[in-house]
Amino acid sequence: MVQAAYNLSLPGNRTSCVVFASPHSGSHYPPAFLTQTILDNHSIRSSEDAFVNTLFDAAPDFGAPFLTAVAPRAYLDLNRSADELDPALIEGVRKGGHNPRVASGLGVIPRVVAGGRAIYRGKLPLAEATARVNQVWRPYHNRLQRLLDESHARFGQAILIDCHSMPREALDGTSRSHSKRPEVVLGDRFGASASSEVVDRVEAAFAAAGLHVVRNSPFAGAYVTQAYGRPSRRQHAIQIEIDRALYMDEATISPNANFDAMRALLRAVVADIATIGQERMPLAAE
Repeated sequence: MVQAAYNLSLPGNRTSCVVFASPHSGSHYPPAFLTQTILDNHSIRSSEDAFVNTLFDAAPDFGAPFLTAVAPRAYLDLNRSADELDPALIEGVRKGGHNPRVASGLGVIPRVVAGGRAIYRGKLPLAEATARVNQVWRPYHNRLQRLLDESHARFGQAILIDCHSMPREALDGTSRSHSKRPEVVLGDRFGASASSEVVDRVEAAFAAAGLHVVRNSPFAGAYVTQAYGRPSRRQHAIQIEIDRALYMDEATISPNANFDAMRALLRAVVADIATIGQERMPLAAE
């Protein structure tokens, strides 16, 4: 098993209602897992949101907590429901209703990585899948909900910024021939997971940094935004997808020459997003 279910960086003084999280940047590959997979140590990383945990690590500097995965996505996907178990991979799991994510091999215990490449030669015991969920998935999501509850209790609202990266090829065909290629995709499940006011503010923060932003295409948000986005209760969830080509070499999974500049740019974006809601807070008495 992985050494810990998550990493949590807390600010010295929590002044923001925003919670940042990165569920797919985990890069601790348990040795036992590496002996199970038929992929090499490079290919197994192809689904990983490499370096996203570094790109957004300024969040605590601006009063917001930052929750990040330890386990890699290939081992367990934190952006899936705990019951999205794949009968084609896990012994003893009955086929349920059609779930396109599970059917494509991308359940909570993935069967494939990017490009549809199989992770395992055969099936996994149900006991192992259950252990991964209990030891990694549940602690991460329990902590995430506590962070949101704390924000709501302290500030009257909670905003989850769920940070991801997208392969360059995922953007092929998403823009018209004469329009600019998207660099950031905001997913709010077409308005279901966050209020338009909050999404507008997040979009403005990225746009002010010179990034081209679109909404919900090709990524509208998955389990996290669906489970945590409750705008009627003043709990908002927005998925952020950033084009990997802006900061890394996808072939080698290594930072490119623009990495430091991109990290500095995103620091300013994080600082801006962290202020959402603060204009409504009364000033403390001197």
